[in-house]
Amino acid sequence: MSKQLEKIKELIAKREKARLGGGEKAIEKQHARGKYTARERIDMLLDEGSFEEFDMFKLHRCTNFGMEKKQYLGDGVVAGSGTIDGRLVYIFAQDFTVNGGSLSETMAEKICKVMDMGMKMGAPVIGINDSGGARIQEGINALGGYAEIFERNILASGVIPQISGIFGPCAGGAVYSPALTDFTLMMENTSYMFLTGPKVVKTVTGEDIDQEHLGGASVHSTKSGVTHFTAATEEEALEMIKTLLSYIPSNNMEEAPRKECTDPIDRMDDSLNEILPDDPNKAYDMYKVISAITDNGEFFEVQPKFAKNIIVGFARFNGQSVGIVANQPSCYAGVLDVNASRKGARFVRFCDAFNIPIVSLVDVPGFLPGTGQEYNAVILHGAQLLYAYGEATVPKVTITLRKSYGGSHIVMGCKQLHTDLNYAWPNAEIAVMGASGAVAVLYAKEAKAKKEAGEDAKAYIAEKEEEYSDLFANPYQAAKYGYIDDVIEPRNTRFRICRALAQLQTKRDSLPAKKHGNIPM
Repeated sequence: MSKQLEKIKELIAKREKARLGGGEKAIEKQHARGKYTARERIDMLLDEGSFEEFDMFKLHRCTNFGMEKKQYLGDGVVAGSGTIDGRLVYIFAQDFTVNGGSLSETMAEKICKVMDMGMKMGAPVIGINDSGGARIQEGINALGGYAEIFERNILASGVIPQISGIFGPCAGGAVYSPALTDFTLMMENTSYMFLTGPKVVKTVTGEDIDQEHLGGASVHSTKSGVTHFTAATEEEALEMIKTLLSYIPSNNMEEAPRKECTDPIDRMDDSLNEILPDDPNKAYDMYKVISAITDNGEFFEVQPKFAKNIIVGFARFNGQSVGIVANQPSCYAGVLDVNASRKGARFVRFCDAFNIPIVSLVDVPGFLPGTGQEYNAVILHGAQLLYAYGEATVPKVTITLRKSYGGSHIVMGCKQLHTDLNYAWPNAEIAVMGASGAVAVLYAKEAKAKKEAGEDAKAYIAEKEEEYSDLFANPYQAAKYGYIDDVIEPRNTRFRICRALAQLQTKRDSLPAKKHGNIPM
């Protein structure tokens, strides 16, 4: 055998060894946990045969605590590029079979290389996390590696989409990289995220809690809002990532891919003409409105289990990807609160960063009152939503379906926040507050005087409420001042949105020159 053939044989052997990660026994343990390996996950996510791997032969440089005897080719992370539906993406997947996926200095270098390439090529970066955290044996070098990754997360923010999949443990400082990315997905029952684990919590606070209730997918999808999606199986999770990518562009200089539309833009849905209850205090389901107006009724929701009083997600109108922000009257009457405000603000800012038009469906009675909200800074969080809408320069279309009161009217994409086209249904009520609240303020003295005089104060209040409703419980006052561009028939909503987005395709808008704004936090 020639020397060249011997070298080729050696290369093939090394590749086979690298692909085994921590070895066959470690792979068997990973499968026994109900989890796939890093390479299996990449193969399932990317187009077949498209993966190009970087740094397969990289090794760590640590000699502390006998680590020089624990060398594995690739050092615990699989990284490279590939395509999803033919579009270039960069990807890294931590390999739990190698030292528990713990992050070393060289692992961080591999991840940073992928992120740098993503920035240069204008392609999304997908990270699959399954790691025990920083490699303790490397000390400050491992911490420095994390910091290098975080810095790239920050620089890439708003330039390329960043998606994090949490497919196992993600604890300590490791949680900050997913937190800095645009979207996070967690596996139900097999993944968790927290800064300090149950043992530390027990020692410091005395609280006895397990991993799932401290930082599992159920917690972060419903209570904290840290994760945007959850999945029961890894197959489902990877399909969700593919679907998400189909709605968003590869970078901030491009537009999202258009999809051929087979749903007529002038399709009318007569059910919308009757969807609002006669009683303005009765609820209805905003999801029914969304499915009635989007292409083929499709809607990819973001954070579906968190702050359900507001709905955010992606849809298409005439094949064009848009972000939908909608109040949900069937949950707390669609009222805005701390969580709904920050959920909406984060989504609006993502859409604006990546050239995705925003369609707002408004039915909001106000902000949730109470000490719980005020103590948790509902003022600042409400201001975040206000800031996000006011800062956004992408095409913005707002439809007011029913209620739009007070400060909540302003923060939900009103005309003064440079929304391009504002429409309203005939039932829309755009005012400082509802009739009963307004009359209670405006006619308190008169009602009190009539009561003291033995007159029918209730009849008087009812009369004044009717007067107030006649004056403000309609969209025509706002339309009179140009704050509403047109009052539309509900069943025509899809057509009017499609037409609006078509005319706004050439929109040009810019913000005053500055380093960056100071968004309320």
